[in-house]
Amino acid sequence: MAPAAPPRIWLNLSLDAALAALALPLALALAGAGSWPEGGAWFLAALPLAMLSLLAPGWAFGLPKQYWRYAGLQELLALGGAAAIAALLFHLALRGLGLWHPGNAAFPVLHGLTLVLCLGVPRLVGRVRALRRPAETAEEAQPILVVGNVDQVDLFLRALARERRPAYRVQGILARRPRQAGRRIQGHPILGTLEQAEAVLDTLRAEGRLPALIVLASPEVAGPGLEALLDAADRHGVPVRRAPQPTALSHTARLEGDAPRLDLRPVSIEELLDRPQVPLDREGMARLIQGRRVLVTGAGGTIGGELARQVAALGPAMLTLLDHGEYVLYEIDLELSERHPAVPRRAVLADIRDEARLRRLMEDIRPELVFHAAALKHVPMVENDPLEGLLTNAHGTRIVADAARAVGCGVMVFISTDKAVNPTSVMGASKRLAEMYCQALDKQARAGEGMRCITVRFGNVLGSTGSVVPLFRRQLERGGPLTVTHPDMRRYFMTVREAVGLVLQAAVVGASDRADAPPELKEGGIFVLDMGSPVKIVDLARRMIRLAGLRPDEDVEIRFTGLRPGEKLFEEMFHGQEPPKRTEFEGLLVATPRTADAAVVGRALDEMAAACRGGHGKLALGQLARLVPEFDHAAGSAASQPGSP
Repeated sequence: MAPAAPPRIWLNLSLDAALAALALPLALALAGAGSWPEGGAWFLAALPLAMLSLLAPGWAFGLPKQYWRYAGLQELLALGGAAAIAALLFHLALRGLGLWHPGNAAFPVLHGLTLVLCLGVPRLVGRVRALRRPAETAEEAQPILVVGNVDQVDLFLRALARERRPAYRVQGILARRPRQAGRRIQGHPILGTLEQAEAVLDTLRAEGRLPALIVLASPEVAGPGLEALLDAADRHGVPVRRAPQPTALSHTARLEGDAPRLDLRPVSIEELLDRPQVPLDREGMARLIQGRRVLVTGAGGTIGGELARQVAALGPAMLTLLDHGEYVLYEIDLELSERHPAVPRRAVLADIRDEARLRRLMEDIRPELVFHAAALKHVPMVENDPLEGLLTNAHGTRIVADAARAVGCGVMVFISTDKAVNPTSVMGASKRLAEMYCQALDKQARAGEGMRCITVRFGNVLGSTGSVVPLFRRQLERGGPLTVTHPDMRRYFMTVREAVGLVLQAAVVGASDRADAPPELKEGGIFVLDMGSPVKIVDLARRMIRLAGLRPDEDVEIRFTGLRPGEKLFEEMFHGQEPPKRTEFEGLLVATPRTADAAVVGRALDEMAAACRGGHGKLALGQLARLVPEFDHAAGSAASQPGSP
């Protein structure tokens, strides 16, 4: 049953009818006194007819539901359409009933125009009154500078105008294009472009009109452009905040009644380090995954969880989530049940080091595609328990790969790390050993039949478990200090969504024999994600302090603690003997690390695993050093890096 119309709609309907009655004598006056009909009785009959003529088209165009205070172009267009149809209906009714035939042929047009005038003027007056602010409110509001594309800036200004007592007063706008400078949006001047932010702030400071806040109205303002803006704002001591998403602002702009106050939020470090979106082969990803049985190991982790999300969105026939952590597995399973309820899935508690369990599981689910993300990844933790790292990262990968291949799996994608290059930690060396085994299997498969084993290597992902960004956030919440191991420490960073998108892209390229696939794959080549330029961790710490509205070394201390065992100052994406080569696919590079025979690596892995289970640490690490000769272990103290002080 449809809900009853609220009283305000009936009131609007009555007001529009009264305005329609007012429009009739105005139209008659414009038509000329000689064209008026004789006798007042006609007018008394025509007046209700004019009101009724507006009823049907007015309701169809939604005139009674309009909120006069927020009338815009869309409402005025609807009003014009309703007025034109109402004037035509009134004219036809007069002729049909034989009440009057106007002498002026332009009378229907004049009547329509007067209807538009009478209906539109009160709405425009309401709109103008809504935009007016008391003088004391304007003085209390914080002056702001708005940055973004003109469309998003317009939405922000509209949302701000709908606040009864706005907290912000717009001083000017920084647009994205030079040709927009000097123009106005809703009366507010465009003072320059994003690149001219520092010059604009200098001018405003000289004039004594420095804004209290810079507001980012466009989500596209990110990466290097955002960093330059933040630097300019820092020099003037002006905080930077981000407006709600354009979709939220658009929704707010259509709300009836007083809009909620705009909720500005701080800029996140992920936005600052964000890079332009790389075009991906979404159709190829869908062909790879849709209708297939997919297994994701380490599904409760940062990378594994995002893999599970993106795979689920592509419609697999069955998605199996594997992790040894009960709570993280429960969380990702619950999330997917809410976001993708139609996707068949199974959550499995298992340890990838349990060979018998993995073989039974593979026989049961028979995956066609495996994403292997399970690993021990925290360098100092693995240094404390190196045998656990070897069993999980190296031997566990071998178990997953062999079990999947035994049941006819077509493709396995192995997630590796930049720490596998010239490793100084057990964690990095164990991942390099896993790379070698996967390379050997893939080389065999490309020479004949078997499971493709695609290796994808990349650096740190922002916000991942145990990474520096969540650590800095926790330290900031406690008031500091922020701990950095070394002033020259550098790392590569990428958002988790971007990294996983490129992992799927690599899977599409590596799983097929397409002509544009890198020829190096046939020789054991592996994919390496283009991580851009490395970031100094101390600069990252300073930026996060500024984003929180604080001053580094004044409000929050940065403390250097020294390198931990196994850590390097500079991570590398390529070994000196495997120079990077670009591929036809943006964001993907290819490397050709040293390969070995799968049987030889397999036997060595078995011997190393036996030593680990027996607690023979020196024997296991010695075997690791023989298999990965570039492994320069820095046990108990940081390794000295070439070029470092």
